Parts: sequence; C-alpha cells; structure tokens
Amino acid sequence: MRILLYILVATFLLSCGEEVVVKPAAKLRLEYAVPEYEITAEDCPFEFAKNENARLVRKTGCDVNIHYPKMQATLYLTYQKVEQNNLNDLLKDSQKLTYDHTIKANEILEQPRVDTVNKVFGMFYMINGDAATQSQFYVTDSLNHFVNGSLYFESKPNFDSIYPAVVYLRDDIRRIMETIEWKN
Repeated sequence: MRILLYILVATFLLSCGEEVVVKPAAKLRLEYAVPEYEITAEDCPFEFAKNENARLVRKTGCDVNIHYPKMQATLYLTYQKVEQNNLNDLLKDSQKLTYDHTIKANEILEQPRVDTVNKVFGMFYMINGDAATQSQFYVTDSLNHFVNGSLYFESKPNFDSIYPAVVYLRDDIRRIMETIEWKN
C-alpha cells in the first residue's frame, strides 16, 4: 500500500508544471509609408513623378540617383540622347546589363511599357533571386531620349529579407515609367 501511495504522490508532483505551448514562427513585418508623389523639377529633357520619401541626387549631366534612406536602396537613372543609329546599341546594352544577372537570379520577368500618346516605350525587368539588382528598366521615345534605371540595395543580396522593400520599390519604378514625360 505504501508503494502505491509513493507512486501516486510522485506522479502527482512530477505532473505539475507549465504546459508546453508551441508558438507560431515569427515573421518580420515591414511597413512603409503610403507613397505620395511630386513631379521632378530638373533642368533635363524629361520629368517624372518621384516618391516624396525618396531623395533625388543629381549626378553629371541628367543622370540622377533616387535614394531611399529607410530602405537603404538607390535607383540609378542614366539619361542618354538617342543619336544616329545608336538606339539598337542602347537597347542591347540595357538588356545585357539585365541578363548579366542570370547567374544569381532565379527568374527574370519582363513587363513591356507602350504609351503611344506620350511616346514612352520601354521594358521593366523584375529580377527574382539573390542577384545584385532586383529591378531594372528602360524607357525611350525611340527618336531622341533614352533613360535606363537600376535598383540596388546597400546590403548583401538576400531576396527573402528584402522582398517587402523590393515590392514597394517596384511600384515606385512603375510609377516613374508611367509618369515620365519628354520635354522638347
């Protein structure tokens, strides 16, 4: 009888304790401000709507950098004048710059831009994977102007970690492509 009592007391004491609760895996939640846009006022042959949360840095000529300090990212814009028979070379260079990232990219998605009213034609490349850049684009009027853009982050490429920022900035790039206007 004593042995049974000892077993019962031991079972009671050992069974007392906190219940183990499995917690769900935590996921990083990054939220960015709703973008508001303003038209750039640069002395260049083009203008576009820029996110007010970004800082415009003028480089040589009409090359500009759009810096996003909270995301530690920069969109590099390069302007080139279309001259006699160099449009094909500009297009090839832009495409080569994009497809040089196929070594690290999982996929490269293309999204064409055709705006016959404002004479803006181009291509938006979404580069998924641990490539150095996650987005590139070009726009042109096919006669006089050519703008090329590349997005880079100031950190080692880890697509899973920067994905929320990539989505946000891809929307900004689309907005630039949709609002770009050529000046005469």
